[in-house]
Amino acid sequence: MQVTITVNGETRTDEVEPRLLLVHYLRDVAGLKATNIGCDTSSCGACTVHVDGESVKSCTVLAAQADGTSVTTLEGLAQGETLHPVQTAFRAEHGLQCGFCTPGMVMAAASLLKENPSPSEQEVREGLEGNICRCTGYHNIVRAVLAAADTMAGKDATGTDASGSDAEAVTA
Repeated sequence: MQVTITVNGETRTDEVEPRLLLVHYLRDVAGLKATNIGCDTSSCGACTVHVDGESVKSCTVLAAQADGTSVTTLEGLAQGETLHPVQTAFRAEHGLQCGFCTPGMVMAAASLLKENPSPSEQEVREGLEGNICRCTGYHNIVRAVLAAADTMAGKDATGTDASGSDAEAVTA
């Protein structure tokens, strides 16, 4: 069967098997390797991507179901050479260890911050519940998401907003 999917801003039409999962389409057909295959059961979140702006575990969606949609993977989250604030924060706050969960965590975090631009630490932890870090790097991941939220809100590392007034400092 034929599917037309816009992947990271590029519309592509491909022949696929009706049973092909979106994660395999992205990796094997589109050649985008950042979306990891961890469990094939939707338990780990390593395959998280955005479909029409919503966070989705791509091992739970057939490529045929994604026909006519817009899919964003980790490779498409950045704007050209400029990393997304979540990508920058993961790097700065050491929000990765082995890196296997990182693509899914970053995509889930970006979606979380779109829905809740100023989450509490608890809300970040709850928002990332469906994504597993095998190295137990959660502390730095949560810190990275909170730092990205501050960056996206225009606050500097001291918790001061762009107007110069004090904002609540992030403590992790």
